[in-house]
Amino acid sequence: MARSVWKGPFLDGYMLGKADKARASGRNEVIKIWSRRSTILPQFVGLTFGVYNGQKFIPVLVTENMIGHKFGEFSPTRTFYGHAVDKKAKRK
Repeated sequence: MARSVWKGPFLDGYMLGKADKARASGRNEVIKIWSRRSTILPQFVGLTFGVYNGQKFIPVLVTENMIGHKFGEFSPTRTFYGHAVDKKAKRK
């Protein structure tokens, strides 16, 4: 279910400040964030965020297609190794 329009997009308060500092410095460095629940805003396009997945920071370069999505969508928390092999079917 989508967030109500009158509330606006959710964003942790510290993120706008970090993004402004990174844009002002001009260097393309990774901005470490822990907020996977924050919405990607148009001000973040072109910046690289290190989104924490519970183990390490996954670098996410924000593009225009990502606006409106959450940061957590681009930093998977689980590793899929594939389905288990059926030993009975393999033996035939």
